[in-house]
Amino acid sequence: MSTAISPTAYNYKVVRQFAIMTVVWGILGMGLGVFIASQLVWPELNFGLPWTSFGRLRPLHTNLVIFAFGGCALFATSYYVVQRTCQVRLISDSLAAFHFWGWQAVIIGAIITLPLGYTTTKEYAELEWPLAILLGVVWVVYALVFFGTIVKRKTKHIYVGNWFYGAFIVVTAMLHIVNHIALPVSFFKSYSAYAGATDAMIQWWYGHNAVGFFLTTGFLGMMYYFVPKQAERPIYSYRLSIVHFWALITLYIWAGPHHLHYTALPDWAQSLGMAMSIILLAPSWGGMINGMMTLSGAWHKLRTDPILRFLVVSLAFYGMSTFEGPMMAIKTVNSLSHYTDWTIGHVHAGALGWVAMISIGAIYHMIPKIFGRPQMHSIGLINAHFWLATIGTVLYIASMWVNGITQGLMWRAINDDGTLTYSFVEALQASHPGYIVRALGGAFFASGMLLMAYNVFRTVRASNPADADAAAQIAVVGAH
Repeated sequence: MSTAISPTAYNYKVVRQFAIMTVVWGILGMGLGVFIASQLVWPELNFGLPWTSFGRLRPLHTNLVIFAFGGCALFATSYYVVQRTCQVRLISDSLAAFHFWGWQAVIIGAIITLPLGYTTTKEYAELEWPLAILLGVVWVVYALVFFGTIVKRKTKHIYVGNWFYGAFIVVTAMLHIVNHIALPVSFFKSYSAYAGATDAMIQWWYGHNAVGFFLTTGFLGMMYYFVPKQAERPIYSYRLSIVHFWALITLYIWAGPHHLHYTALPDWAQSLGMAMSIILLAPSWGGMINGMMTLSGAWHKLRTDPILRFLVVSLAFYGMSTFEGPMMAIKTVNSLSHYTDWTIGHVHAGALGWVAMISIGAIYHMIPKIFGRPQMHSIGLINAHFWLATIGTVLYIASMWVNGITQGLMWRAINDDGTLTYSFVEALQASHPGYIVRALGGAFFASGMLLMAYNVFRTVRASNPADADAAAQIAVVGAH
């Protein structure tokens, strides 16, 4: 067995681009989140203008955090992981470049159109048809680059992280295309091809799997690479990771109807969504336990390694929010929680605690390697960022739990004569302190992102990317 050095290095340029934009969009998306959270505390911040109203800015916030921040994190890490685990360069530099610039164009389109009120009104699918088509084209190009790279791999084995990334790519394409089938009536207006309860069902099949495949499956691919790498330990159980993969992708796709309890959706469909959501707890916790147990023999590293702390605490939040989700899908619980701030708290337990924290940990792990530095500029700043992110997340979700249960109980309270005990405005007044704490928690989290931006800036400024490319060239070593 002889060792040969491949003449071609990895394509780190596109990884660097997506990694930097992850930080940029994270600051903008989370900063906007703090602003609209503040609008609920001080309504004057709507400024009496249609473009700056909560209703217009809130979908922009969700699109920026999910698709701009989360998307760029997924693209940066998937391109990094697929090259290193397949020991081969991306199949096409030009297609990867098109993917990067095309995705930024979609995001700029969202920033322009959503405040102007151009929207399909569908949750997480608000972008009107020209942008939806562009997004679809960019996504197909991404699939070609990712799967093309796997096809030409030097390794016999396809690492489990790539299975998760691959499922996220395929299923997101399917969800996006089916849910966006519409009849355009002008350049910025279209009508869905579906109607009534069917439209709602297809939207929440998409909407919940935007969470299930975009915000869970892709980030589990991240977890299966970066947790073992940062801990310098093999994954606890490779067999469990395979069971986790197949169980997760088999079950997640069925969970959507739990968003439509007590609606016009047929009762059997609601019950099916509830049952599948409860069963989903098993593979979710299987993955969380697999990640946690990877630290066996390495727990002491948490004392000195804030990057590993980000990755491990993200797993704790993943475990918590994937317990909370199935519980909220139970009809009797849902009758209290639905339409309340508890749902907002649940979403952000996953979005801030799981998605953002694992992304931040992965970016901190990657930045020195793709820019040719021994480590980040400041470990102390990473540590400060970790505590800001953790405290911010806890403040956010605790305030929303209290608000949500308060709202649910006040809305259903009735007097002896059958009249409502509380008016809606009284429930809103009771929620006000929670909104202050939520805005404070969001501000903590967003300020941590500013520390990250400074840390990344100092690291990049002191770097020579050519060193990283040269190191990658030496690293592409295969047994021939």
